[in-house]
Amino acid sequence: MGTVKQAQIGVDGALRGDRNRSLERGVEILRAFRPGADLLGNGELAERTGLSRATVSRLAQTLVDCGLLEHDRHRRAYRLAAPVLSLAHAMRSGSPVLQIAGPLMREVAEQRKINVGLAVADRDEMVYLESVRYSRRVSWRNVVAGQRVPMELTSLGRAWLAGAADEERLALMNQFRKRRGSGWPELDREIQAAIDSVREQGCCWASWQPQVVALATPIVVADHPVYVLNMSITGEAAPLEVVERLREPLLTLAQRLRESISHL
Repeated sequence: MGTVKQAQIGVDGALRGDRNRSLERGVEILRAFRPGADLLGNGELAERTGLSRATVSRLAQTLVDCGLLEHDRHRRAYRLAAPVLSLAHAMRSGSPVLQIAGPLMREVAEQRKINVGLAVADRDEMVYLESVRYSRRVSWRNVVAGQRVPMELTSLGRAWLAGAADEERLALMNQFRKRRGSGWPELDREIQAAIDSVREQGCCWASWQPQVVALATPIVVADHPVYVLNMSITGEAAPLEVVERLREPLLTLAQRLRESISHL
């Protein structure tokens, strides 16, 4: 009797493992869709996910049946379906952190006529959870919630690296090294300088897009992901001027958010 029960547990465990792998692969297919890549065929999905075409075809059809993908039969390709947008809306409207952060960010952005953003890491990128833009001049890019930016090039990402666990930071730095090739030594110095700046002054700056200087600081709270708050100015201001102008309000707002989040 015990042998049968143990065998059944083994079978159930294997089945759970199979279901988990299928779920992970299905999520990878959904992750393959990005702005500018709204319609993807089996070949493109296979290339982006590293899965076989047969696996992509099977899982994509399951996602169609679940309503998360639409199949364009004429183009033999898939696009994200409306329920995915509903999931994103549910996340934003149901997040206690955003319910706290949003009003405070809007208050500071409006008072100082600056841009204020809040982001978290997703693998090797930063994802905006909220972005309030009150620049006097309109930037050529419109940052919105859900938008991704490179971790290694931005103040958001570098501030996050400063607040991340050593093991996680090292793994990402190795990944950036492989990606950047001959350009890595200079970029490595910039990232290390930003990490030192966060540890010594509480924040770091970067200007990875023309005429946009951004200052960022990590918000580390136990049992929460590392959030990163940033403020930016669009225009001709020099980086040191931006640091002098924004450092105090950035750190003050970050502390308010840190205290509020710690009580959730």
